[in-house]
Amino acid sequence: MTRMFLRETIQTYRQRDPAARSDIEVLLCYPGLHAVMWHRLAHALWTRRLRLLGRMVSHFSRMVTGIEIHPGAVIGRRCVIDHGMGVVIGETAELGDDVYLYHQVTLGGTSSETGKRHPTVGDNVIIGAGAKVLGAIRIGDNARIGANAVVVAEVPANTTVVGIPARPVDRPIERAPAGQRPKVRFDPYGTPCDPCLDPLLHEIDTLRSELTDLEARVARAESRKSDRSAESRESSADDAVRRG
Repeated sequence: MTRMFLRETIQTYRQRDPAARSDIEVLLCYPGLHAVMWHRLAHALWTRRLRLLGRMVSHFSRMVTGIEIHPGAVIGRRCVIDHGMGVVIGETAELGDDVYLYHQVTLGGTSSETGKRHPTVGDNVIIGAGAKVLGAIRIGDNARIGANAVVVAEVPANTTVVGIPARPVDRPIERAPAGQRPKVRFDPYGTPCDPCLDPLLHEIDTLRSELTDLEARVARAESRKSDRSAESRESSADDAVRRG
């Protein structure tokens, strides 16, 4: 089981990180892999109610890797933590398979109560550097969370969110050939690099369009008012001439 875990996780690192040149380099030099390995031991102790030992293993892993994963957290297969420094994963967090996390990511809680208080992350999710996902919310499968985003609400599957607070962005839909499933693309740092519409820029563009339309309407109204005033002055002059 451990051999299969190592083999498939190392292979995932090599597929997604062009800097990974060999299996032995990933095994020896990637703190994200080390943190997940230590977490497997800490989680096994935690589930056997050896809570203090589990916390001690987790604490040691944090000192060695700079990545803090609570032993109570549940992490699926082929989880990749890239760079890793400063990552925090809380006690009741749940991660699906093929999740990709960058450095400074926080999967945190917003309540001091016991029970579920950390995020649930679906399969094939990418969370960019510095992103904060807070509360007992769900991040749907294939979601993308941009760097430094702050997520406090649920993210539907196949959705990309950016900003503070995080909002969805419009992205072009890739059509798959007939009879084939669409290929899920890998977005480095969870941030779209293809042409897409930032929600704040969209709102600004909408306001600009409305302002331009309003200015045009005001200009037309003032033009009509000037025309009526000119006609009124001409009519008054004609009346004065006739009376004279």
